[in-house]
Formats: sequence, C-alpha cells, structure tokens
Amino acid sequence: MTVRVSGLDVALGGRPVLKGVSLEVGAGSWTAVIGPNGAGKSTLLRAVLGLVPSRGEITVEGVDLGTLKPRQRARLVAYAPQNPNLPVGMTVFDYTLLGRSPYIPHLGRESARDRAITAEVLDRLDLTAFAGRPLDHLSGGERQRVVLARALAQQTRVLLLDEPTTALDIGHQQQVMELIDRLRLSDGLTVVTTIHDLTLAGQYADRLVLVSGGRVAAAGEPARVLTRPVVEEHFDARVRVTPGAGGRPVLSLERP
Repeated sequence: MTVRVSGLDVALGGRPVLKGVSLEVGAGSWTAVIGPNGAGKSTLLRAVLGLVPSRGEITVEGVDLGTLKPRQRARLVAYAPQNPNLPVGMTVFDYTLLGRSPYIPHLGRESARDRAITAEVLDRLDLTAFAGRPLDHLSGGERQRVVLARALAQQTRVLLLDEPTTALDIGHQQQVMELIDRLRLSDGLTVVTTIHDLTLAGQYADRLVLVSGGRVAAAGEPARVLTRPVVEEHFDARVRVTPGAGGRPVLSLERP
C-alpha cells in the first residue's frame, strides 16, 4: 500500500517540530527516515498513527487516515515503538496477542482465529519456544522480535518501526534488519523505519528521507542522500563514504 504525507505540520507544547513535511512511500518498498537527534523522526511516525495532533494530509492507498477511528487505523497501519511498554510477567504469547486487539469486539474475547494467527506469527519469527516465557526474561534481541511479532499480528500491509535496532549489538542489528527485509518481500509489506545508523539505513532501505530542522532536507536513493557534504551539513560529522555491495553507501568516521 502506498503511503503519502503532504504538508504535515506538528507542534508539541507550542514548539514547531515538523514543518511542511511531504513524502511518498511506494507500495512494497522500504523507506528509512534519518536525521540528527531531535529532528522529528519519531514524531513523524506518531503523526501517521494519530498519536500526536497534526495538520496536513496522511493517506494510505488513498484513504485519509484522519477520517478513521483508532481501531480502523490499526487495521491499516501497525507500529513498533522504540521504547515499548513491556508488562512485567506477561508472556510472549499474550503480548503478541495484543496485536489482534483491533479485531476483538469491545468487552469481547479473542477468537480461536486470533490465537491461531498469533501462534503462526511466533512460528515465523522463531519465537514458538518462547511463547510461555515472561517478557522480562528475554534478551534484547528476543524482545525486539517480540515487539515486531505484536505488530505483525495486526496483519496490516503498512509497518512503521521506530528505531528497531536500538540497544542491539551489531550481530543482532543485522539479524533484525534481515528479518524485516524478508518479511517485507514475502508479505508485500510497505515498511517505514526511523534509524540512527546511517550505514544500516543505506544498506537496507530502498529510499531515504532526511529530516533536519523539522523539514525534509533530502530524499531519494541511499547513494544520492548519504553523501559526504550532506552528512557533514546535517550531522556535523566528518565521514568517508565508499560504495558497498550494489553501490550502496558505507560510512566510516574520518578523524580531523
């Protein structure tokens, strides 16, 4: 499903955070939103979800999300936050089952189908063995997969991921990014992530959107966005940019 954001303005506590942001994410593609700390990357995802007040237009496959109720929106767009609330003592299965909430009637209970979908998602993410384990007994990499499992249980075609590799070592970062890419390709998902690691963004995303100062400063294929002048200007960092596999940019710090 195609996601379009047009003229998005967001102010929090009276302070403008996003100003006239517009972008388009093609169906089945992966767009990574990058930018310096405080640029408004996470706020952009939260605005798409309707979690913060905004002005402008946000559509998914032509449907204006602003006209939908939260449960309707949750059937179109799933979200994995950067710092999710993981209830102590809740099991992996029950937490993943929360992804079925948009389909469970108010004051009702989950159906056999909801439980079957949850079990299938856990199997796909190699989490079946952890189904009965409490969330607070998981490693960082396992927790990231469980948060992704809850989002996948919503069975939407659009997946928003806020910093999915936060606090993971390099091996688990790669595993999570590979998993996201496999799911995107196998299920035809449209993926939007925010991510701090510019090399990871350049290696996996089809398109990058650089947000700086609350505006879109650059957008396009990774090799066109992750250039030395752009990184120096917006991240205040001296880097060397070299082409990696498929011409995708690889960044390394350069000492003065």
